[in-house]
Amino acid sequence: MTSPVRRLAGALHRRPRLRLAALISAPMAWLALAYLGALVVLLVSAFWTTNEFTSNIDYLWNTDNFRTVLTDPLYRNVALRTLGIAAGVTLIDAVIAFPMAFYMARVAKPHSRQLLLVAVLTPLWAGYLVKAYAWWVMLSHGGIIDWLTAPFGGSSPGFGIPAVVIVLSYLWLPYMILPLYTAFEQLPDSLLAASGDLGARPWRTFVGVVLPLVKPAVIAGSIFTFSLSLGDYLSVQIVGGTTQMLGNVIASNVTLNLPLAAAVSCVPVLIIVGYLLAVRRTGALDNL
Repeated sequence: MTSPVRRLAGALHRRPRLRLAALISAPMAWLALAYLGALVVLLVSAFWTTNEFTSNIDYLWNTDNFRTVLTDPLYRNVALRTLGIAAGVTLIDAVIAFPMAFYMARVAKPHSRQLLLVAVLTPLWAGYLVKAYAWWVMLSHGGIIDWLTAPFGGSSPGFGIPAVVIVLSYLWLPYMILPLYTAFEQLPDSLLAASGDLGARPWRTFVGVVLPLVKPAVIAGSIFTFSLSLGDYLSVQIVGGTTQMLGNVIASNVTLNLPLAAAVSCVPVLIIVGYLLAVRRTGALDNL
């Protein structure tokens, strides 16, 4: 008589879709419970309120927190500032990553290419706080930037929005370089040669041939740089001075007004979801 285990194994062997469903059911269940479940709880808690006298949460459904986030100039300005900083960091990283990734993939020799890849990946192994505080030392008045720029009449930008943009651009630059490096490495030499044979100048080749082929990689890298910058708050606390971003507003309200913090947290979530929906048809998600 065939055992139940063998009958189950035979059924799975004859039905590959059922075998695949059984294989991914556990991680999908974990994703639904741990990640999507947390987002649902976040959204639900945003409809509650905090008692002004006892600081306890009143489980009364209302939209006061969302109304506050949408109408209060403070939250609107912080949201726009955060969006601008995240977009600026993404643009700066793209401008810096393009020539670096192109040189690594198309110009550097194989041995040098490996060393450059190690150099790009090495900062990812360093602690986040170590890198942020290292920039705090460099950006401080009397720091290394002051020392380097003093002979030319320059000075350190100090702490504020420029410092935040500099630090975040440094922190997330590898996430833009790596997708671009992969795209440039896979770029067919025959297309570049054909463009040159047809009389196209280097800039025309870049705009007409290279840029369309690596555009999905740029978008893939921007998903990382944009989303990571949008939710960052530690770097802002370290080098931002009095600058605030959405992450700082959320962190400061978690212990004081949890429902309001949840409502503010929905802003970057909605921005990221909207961005992902906008770029999913470009094929950029295939480069992640």
